[in-house]
Amino acid sequence: MNIKKIGLTALAASLVSVSAHAGAMSVAGGASIGVKNNAGSDGGKSITMGNQLTFTGGGELDNGLNVALSFIIDQADGVTAGTAPFDSHSITISSDAMGSIVIAGEGAGNAQSALDTTAAGDIWDNGFSYTAMAGSDASSSSINYTLPTLMDDLSVSASYSPSGAAVESTTAIAFTYTGVEGLSVSYGSGEAGSTTATASGDVTTVKGSYAIGSFTAAYSNTESDKDSTGTDEEMTSFKLSYTVTDDLSISYGEEVHETSGQATDEEFEQLSVSYTTGGMTLTASQTDASGLGNSAGTTGERWKLGASFAF
Repeated sequence: MNIKKIGLTALAASLVSVSAHAGAMSVAGGASIGVKNNAGSDGGKSITMGNQLTFTGGGELDNGLNVALSFIIDQADGVTAGTAPFDSHSITISSDAMGSIVIAGEGAGNAQSALDTTAAGDIWDNGFSYTAMAGSDASSSSINYTLPTLMDDLSVSASYSPSGAAVESTTAIAFTYTGVEGLSVSYGSGEAGSTTATASGDVTTVKGSYAIGSFTAAYSNTESDKDSTGTDEEMTSFKLSYTVTDDLSISYGEEVHETSGQATDEEFEQLSVSYTTGGMTLTASQTDASGLGNSAGTTGERWKLGASFAF
């Protein structure tokens, strides 16, 4: 795949006159609390807390470009040691003619990885003894470019991730179509650019959802195909949701993780309920897992209660 030249002429012409500007920033916040059972045989409980502040600002320059800055403060949210509490931060430069380009210092992702959350919402990520499947390279310094509108209801994005010590530079591309009422269909393809043959390869995601009345059905499939004798992986997922009222919804989802050379698949299922009142959302979920570590006799069970607040 070679998408490095997409839109470069338009970008070069537009970006040449960009200079530093100072502007006002606005702040939005969020907080959450929860209780869950711990993994392992002790059956203990733990209380969790989440909090973050998002600073945003921007405006239009004299040359017609729009520039926006986003900066998140989130205590110890997966950030590199020594950088806490600073989290994802990026600059977006855009115009109707050139589309938009996002340059991120942390939390960039790429065009394909933006789609690879499963239809069920990554329910595997609940503290089970499970290693997430290998994805495409999406370094923090990736450049993400959304093309200007090519046709109604079709969005096209591309990204470039520069090389690191053990990887080669990679590219990714994604398409999303929303031309049918209630339907969204996406396709993304990226590269794993390791210099080791068994770790390099291609990662693709197909994703779709359809809403009709109070029901929404979603499906996703992500495949990681490695070069040489590397390990291939596939994650397939679906989710069914029912909106009982404007405030109350119920959903059920499943995920299946297949790994080449393994006789047992890792499987996850979750039933969840969400209720929103004012700026508060209350959630409850029950998650069950089997085949953990590709062992037929290894299972897991987690429950969670939570409340999140928007202000």
